[in-house]
Amino acid sequence: MKLEVYNEIISIIREYDGAKVCPWREVDSILKQRFPEYQKEADSGEKPGILLRLADSIDLSPALLARIILEQHQEQGSDEEEASKNTITKLMRDTTLIKNKDLAYEVYLCVIHDDQYGPVTDCIKHSIGQEYELRLQRMVRNANIPFKDEEQLRTCGYDKTPDVKLELPVAVDGFVVNWIESKALFGDEANHKTYIKEQYLSYWNRFGPGLVIYWLGFVDALEYISEKRFIIRDTFPNNITLMDPKSI
Repeated sequence: MKLEVYNEIISIIREYDGAKVCPWREVDSILKQRFPEYQKEADSGEKPGILLRLADSIDLSPALLARIILEQHQEQGSDEEEASKNTITKLMRDTTLIKNKDLAYEVYLCVIHDDQYGPVTDCIKHSIGQEYELRLQRMVRNANIPFKDEEQLRTCGYDKTPDVKLELPVAVDGFVVNWIESKALFGDEANHKTYIKEQYLSYWNRFGPGLVIYWLGFVDALEYISEKRFIIRDTFPNNITLMDPKSI
């Protein structure tokens, strides 16, 4: 995708009316105001779904609102656990662990009704990611290329591992590939640079140049960021040149 097209799409999204109702920079202060409102409605016996209604009134992710409200509740409760990030994440994933049964049900409703953010969405993304990893392995196997997957690499002591490490390098458009990473998402500059720092450079240092597949497409500008350490595609390449071990 051309960068100018991507930027135009992002501009349209940012101009969405809902974003104007609650700009992200104002979310924190708004949520702090909403916690007393939630507490007041809960104490007055309002029917379940208070947080869902509050989230709808400010056009905000229900799970995000529930998380902040839960953080406020944890901080104010003297007999509650410390409101650490890991603790809140654990409570969001298993609302039965929340001691206040009314708040537990409110958070539960927010989680199951949010298809954009939160534990349910994380599970969906993880599942899709695994499906594409298996798809990649199947394609590599069908191409008769021997490889090791992440689990096999970890048993060898590697902490950061690509989805596929080729036993023998191959060439794609004349570029030598030693490993392949599968990403079941659209590649933009921000995420790509984060992945370079946290993953791709580690793979390059350990195994040499590789291939990254963004299955849902990517901004064409990413091809100029790789610095020849890896190449980027949105499909599994069909012009692979296999190495003949006998020629080594």
